[in-house]
Amino acid sequence: MKRFLPLISMLVFPIMGWLYALTNRPGAQVYSLVTDLDRAIPLVKIFVLPYSVWIFYIYLCLVYFFIKDPAVYRRSLITYVVCALICYGIYLVFQTTVPRPELVGTDPFTRLLGYVYGRDEPFNCFPSIHCFSSYMVMKALYNSSFRNRINQTLIYGMSSIIIVSTFFIKQHVIFDAFAGIILADVVYRLVTMIERSSTVGKRKPMTQRANM
Repeated sequence: MKRFLPLISMLVFPIMGWLYALTNRPGAQVYSLVTDLDRAIPLVKIFVLPYSVWIFYIYLCLVYFFIKDPAVYRRSLITYVVCALICYGIYLVFQTTVPRPELVGTDPFTRLLGYVYGRDEPFNCFPSIHCFSSYMVMKALYNSSFRNRINQTLIYGMSSIIIVSTFFIKQHVIFDAFAGIILADVVYRLVTMIERSSTVGKRKPMTQRANM
């Protein structure tokens, strides 16, 4: 059981959610990054399904990473926290919004989308947390030693669907996704570099002692 103690660090997610709620409100000025391409994307309600299971998918990926290689789990979790904090800082000074369509119908997809809209204010859009975290697990898997055809197909496929879903249910625009992906890529690289440099630094004194 002691082996699984590091998973307790995932309790940081409720704290991140609380901080998100604090910033999810309009500021003195709210910007729009909607482009003509975003306007051309239709509302496809069925995409609310992958969008809604996003956080459970991220949890599952992190647990899987921990089982396969705790170092990948650690890098991913640190990347998530750093990226989320950067996003919250951006939301405080550059709040954006995405206009939502009027929902018509009483089918399950419409009701679920209405529930999503009701729980999440139309702010905190740039960068997209859904997109950065979905790309992050793709990046982590790609750089791991345990990637294979099956886990790549599952994780790359699901992450891509979640990213695209943010457009089809009008929660995010293209700029939000690109910003989130770039943010996750840069932060993951930095976390990896820092981790490797600290590992090398620890090995040098041990080598010197051995030579003495």
